[in-house]
Amino acid sequence: MSPCNFTHTTFVLIGIPGLEEAHFWIGFPLLSVYAVAVFGNCLVVFIVRTEHSLHAPMYLFLCMLAAIDLALSTSTMPKILALFWFDSREITFDACMAQMFFIHALTATESTILLAMAFDRYVAICHPLHHAAVLNNMVTAQISMVAMARGFLFFIPLPLLIKRLAFCHSSVLSHSYCVHQDVMKLAYADTLPNVVYGLTAILLVMGVDALFISLSYFLIIQTVLQLPSKSERAKAFGTCVSHVVVVLAFCVPLIGLSVVHRFGNSLDPIVHVLMGDVCLLLPPVINPIICGVKTKQIRTRMLAMFKISCDKNFQAVGGK
Repeated sequence: MSPCNFTHTTFVLIGIPGLEEAHFWIGFPLLSVYAVAVFGNCLVVFIVRTEHSLHAPMYLFLCMLAAIDLALSTSTMPKILALFWFDSREITFDACMAQMFFIHALTATESTILLAMAFDRYVAICHPLHHAAVLNNMVTAQISMVAMARGFLFFIPLPLLIKRLAFCHSSVLSHSYCVHQDVMKLAYADTLPNVVYGLTAILLVMGVDALFISLSYFLIIQTVLQLPSKSERAKAFGTCVSHVVVVLAFCVPLIGLSVVHRFGNSLDPIVHVLMGDVCLLLPPVINPIICGVKTKQIRTRMLAMFKISCDKNFQAVGGK
């Protein structure tokens, strides 16, 4: 390998290969998805913060999850929409590094919050008498702080590892946003430290979290199956449904994208792009919907808010 000291000042993002002429129109569904994510997650945060009866660990973790999804979608969607609507493909090196860091750090934080929610369900079902003592508001706040610190500290080195690399040839990324493995592939240098650290960070964060989430639900299933009546078992499992769906919405696209990156070199580039977009956009959209549909207290509060709003509008129209 010949020496190379050149580093790109910008990278080039891509939309959907083969559909460049339709990018303008594709931007409108993306805007709708972003609007649903912002509105839904803001609504969850507002309801949990203003309703004192929801200041319990499960709902506080849902609020934290919504805030993370809001930050994750906002760190990427404005640039993606600019790409589709205004053909703004270039992103500066520093902006790419910042976006990459926030995507990985927030994803890791979300993984830790999902683990905390699994632990909450484990304590509530397997040790209900100790739930209030084990998971009080102080402990919940500490868990949230640790989740943020864990996600950010583990992934701070990624931009630093990228900045040491030289980029001599292509500057075209294979997604509509910046991620570590995508930027790393363009480097004209030894990327072994990047590969080793990236894999280690993922295993120590998402891998460990997935292991303990699985263990929590194994213990929950054991406990629930020992309950005497079918109605009690159904009620216990019912409290876990929304969390299980959120975990699947988070994990399945990530696993799919990892498989595509590892074994999908022969696949059409559009598959990589679509999988990456689904992995990024699905959780922020689906999480508030799941919270609203499957969590009775939040659903009731949402319906009450909409009813009050409709009544006010009806009275305003009637007054005229």
